[in-house]
Amino acid sequence: MAFFEVPGPASTVLRLAYDVEGDGPPIVLVHGFASNRAINWRAPNWYTTLVQAGRRVIGLDVRGHGESDKPHDATAYDEGELSRDVVRLMDHLGIERADVMGYSMGGFIVLRLLADAPQRLNKAIVAGVGENYYRRTSANSEAIAAGLRAPSAREVKDAVSRQFRLFAEHGKNDLEALALCMLRPRERIASFPDAGVPVVIVVGATDTIAGDPQVLTQAVTNSRVVVVPNRDHMLTVGDKLYKEAVLAFLDEA
Repeated sequence: MAFFEVPGPASTVLRLAYDVEGDGPPIVLVHGFASNRAINWRAPNWYTTLVQAGRRVIGLDVRGHGESDKPHDATAYDEGELSRDVVRLMDHLGIERADVMGYSMGGFIVLRLLADAPQRLNKAIVAGVGENYYRRTSANSEAIAAGLRAPSAREVKDAVSRQFRLFAEHGKNDLEALALCMLRPRERIASFPDAGVPVVIVVGATDTIAGDPQVLTQAVTNSRVVVVPNRDHMLTVGDKLYKEAVLAFLDEA
């Protein structure tokens, strides 16, 4: 585990945690909301799978998560800043281009990279994201943030908000930092530019959080969909078929 520094709010500096394992072509992994690089990627054996496939694995803890700094300032979590942190990590490691994979919130960050810095990407995997990229409203985010800020999980009545709260507590997160991250400014891109970056969109067949992936692939040029049978938003992460699809995609010429 190591740290690198990025600009924070009000001229502050944030320290973000990351791992590097293996040798070969680099792939940057960006985890989901209220998760971290260990829960999202190491525990389901993604590190091992990719290293054994000859990849250099770079796992990042997004600001507000894991072992990275957790500022209590809403401006710290602008989605453009979250995507720039990936580029900053690549710069820190001297990597000009890399494959990038994001899950759920990490998928949102990868989509922003596709729009803002496609020249830094070789291939992109966007997992756990479908029509929710366009469907989520400020009301949804505010309800989840309110659930994170509630005195206890027992007082959170909304089922989705309670699910987020319980998951956040399981990971021993900073709940206020997560609430601010949930309320982060977001830009929904109606049509992504054709920058020649191959994209695969992975969604579990019963993932009601992500929703229909076809909605997203219509907006993302040069993309295709992989649906993982019998898997929801939580169970898709470590699924064997998901891993096999990613390895096959990365190996394509």
